[in-house]
Amino acid sequence: MARLLQDTSKFHPSEWHTANRMQRASTESQKSRSECVVAESWRLVDEIEKTTQKTQSDVNKKIEQRREEIKFWKQELDNKLEQIVHETEVLLTFRKRLERALEGCKEPLAVAQKCLLYRQRRVGIDLVHDEVEQELLKEAEVLQGIIALLGRTLEQTNEQIRRNRSAKYNLEMDLKDKFTALTIDNYCASLTNDTPHIIYADNAMNLEGNFVSPEDWIDFSNINVEKADKQRNNSLALKALIDSILSQTANDMRKQCEMVNIAFRNRVNEVKDAKHKLETFLAMVMDEIASQERNIAALKKAIADKEGPVKVAQTRLEARNRRPNVELCYDTVQCSLMNEVQEITKNIQRQDALAQAETELKRLSCRQLSLEEEIKVKENTLYIDEVLCMQMRESVCINNY
Repeated sequence: MARLLQDTSKFHPSEWHTANRMQRASTESQKSRSECVVAESWRLVDEIEKTTQKTQSDVNKKIEQRREEIKFWKQELDNKLEQIVHETEVLLTFRKRLERALEGCKEPLAVAQKCLLYRQRRVGIDLVHDEVEQELLKEAEVLQGIIALLGRTLEQTNEQIRRNRSAKYNLEMDLKDKFTALTIDNYCASLTNDTPHIIYADNAMNLEGNFVSPEDWIDFSNINVEKADKQRNNSLALKALIDSILSQTANDMRKQCEMVNIAFRNRVNEVKDAKHKLETFLAMVMDEIASQERNIAALKKAIADKEGPVKVAQTRLEARNRRPNVELCYDTVQCSLMNEVQEITKNIQRQDALAQAETELKRLSCRQLSLEEEIKVKENTLYIDEVLCMQMRESVCINNY
């Protein structure tokens, strides 16, 4: 029994009690630490939940703000696109007006050039650089200047249409990107923690592509809007210019056309007056020719009428020259016969009046031919100016385009 009490392999009761106290203390300490960890975990979970909710709420707000920004710029781009499309369509109608105006210049120019060509057929003194020719040359010059101006304006209009379409393309591309971005952000805004099919995306944090700053994003759309505004303003200014050019050129063409027509009418009246005077002169010459022809006939008859008396006188002289001997006397009869023959012969030989009359008749005939030729010249001129040119010019119609 004594040996059992002294067995060293057994613990003392005090040790047992100490061990129990230590287990309890350790357990309580571990329990306390565990409770702290649990409390901290719940606090952390609660904090994380609140932070997550706050962060997600902030993100949702920012997504909503971003959607509003995209909608704002999308509306701006839509407005500018509508304006630039409208201005381009209007400018296309102005281009058609320019093209019709250019086409409308061809006929008046062709008419003016034909008139100049026809008037080269005038002959003689009528081939003159008169007021009509001066105005026709001026008309051709005005029309050629207008054609050149309209051509340059048409080129300017085509270039402006190209720029408008370029601005329209930029707006459409920007709008397309805005629509895609808005669709994506609308999708993002619709996502919740309970949305099916949401997944982990490990690579989502890897920034891929050429990201731009918000300022650059705004500047990009703003530049497109400003370019569209600029081209729209340029289109408005060009339309006003085209209106002014079309109105002014039409007025210039009408004014010059009327100047040419007035010159034609004046010239035709002038030529008709000259032709009438020539015809009056010709009638006078014809009357004078008839008078001179009668005068020449009378002179010739008067000369012919002297043949009988001279024959009688010469026959008497010849007979009396056969008187015999002393009877061959130079008596008063002989003297009178001699004087009669000399006088009649002298008068017959005096043909100055007849020669002068015949010379005047030739001159009158030359004058007649000259006047007839000049009248034909005037008739040719009148045919060219009044028939060929003026009637052709009646087809010229200058419209407002």
